[in-house]
Amino acid sequence: MNPTKTIIHSPEAYAELITKAIEGGIAEHFAIIHAETAFARFDEQLNAVMGAFEQLKARLEGSVCVFSRFFLSDVANQASQVRQASGEMGCAVSIIGQPPLDGTKVALLAYFVDGASLSRLGNGTVVASHGGYRHYWSCTNANPFASSYSETHALLNNFSDTLKANGMTMADNCLRTWFFVDNIDINYHGMVKARNEMFRLNGLTEATHYIASTGIAGRNANPEASVTADFYGIEGVAQQQIRHLYASDNLSRTSLYGVSFERGTAVDYGDRRHVFISGTASIDHRGEVLHVGDIVGQTHRMIENVEALLAEAECSFADVGYVIVYLRDIADYQVVMRLCGERFGALPLVVVNAPVCRPQWLVEMECVAVKPIAAPQFPRF
Repeated sequence: MNPTKTIIHSPEAYAELITKAIEGGIAEHFAIIHAETAFARFDEQLNAVMGAFEQLKARLEGSVCVFSRFFLSDVANQASQVRQASGEMGCAVSIIGQPPLDGTKVALLAYFVDGASLSRLGNGTVVASHGGYRHYWSCTNANPFASSYSETHALLNNFSDTLKANGMTMADNCLRTWFFVDNIDINYHGMVKARNEMFRLNGLTEATHYIASTGIAGRNANPEASVTADFYGIEGVAQQQIRHLYASDNLSRTSLYGVSFERGTAVDYGDRRHVFISGTASIDHRGEVLHVGDIVGQTHRMIENVEALLAEAECSFADVGYVIVYLRDIADYQVVMRLCGERFGALPLVVVNAPVCRPQWLVEMECVAVKPIAAPQFPRF
């Protein structure tokens, strides 16, 4: 399933597109849309990105955009325009303050699924239905309190309630979380403490399993919110379909240093495997940061770690749909882009300014992979 990237040009913007087409099954499409004119006003760049999105949607006739994420350079001043512009998209919309490092003000990640139908719960959660599954996307959740600890408690409790109201649980049905933490060097610990506690309350422990996750710097449009969360869950998936990834020769269990997430999660359907790789940095099997102060060394080790996680799911970078790279220091952008270009040349890629949870980590990445498999004991995707 070698990646073939299609570039779709629109006035002042372009989309990088990869399609994962499974024989006899529905296709999935992953795109990252970039503005091209860095000196243009935000509204001009946003209009260009949305124009490219419309061209992409027309090209993917019969496909439905299920999930999108806007990466913004100044979310407090830009989010209202994005909410207005994205109102007709119909999909789950994540809006986060993580400036694209190509010098533009906005980039867009979009995920399309052929033949999906969308509905929306009263709390805004988007449900994508196809095959025998219902996929729940809950985005840009914020609940300002006095601390990142209180906010994270509330956010996890709210999504747990959404799952329970639909006959699901956090332990059985939540497959992926993203926690975007403002001022991460200060607020990350409160988020981790609340997540650990809430996971224990929901039956998620080191002895059972956790959830694939990214915990990274990111700002909400509301300056009083220190934590923003996106959640993804699946109704109809059985526990036999889910496998967690460790790559223990390369990486430690996260519980070794007091946090609670899985390095990666693989989900098998009757016709394909989905692989969700959590935010992954330059770490070793003892939980130690490798190549301190060396952006080249950290980038190489980060890629090596992700490659090991993918291999555990019988996947490679050829199966990946997109890559998000998070950088602490914007001065490292050109170096990291060169290294990523050498390794991910055919993959949709966005690099954003978002410090990682430990100051010594200079770079982190996440990705999603899709691999054809034959698993007739499970319903098809």
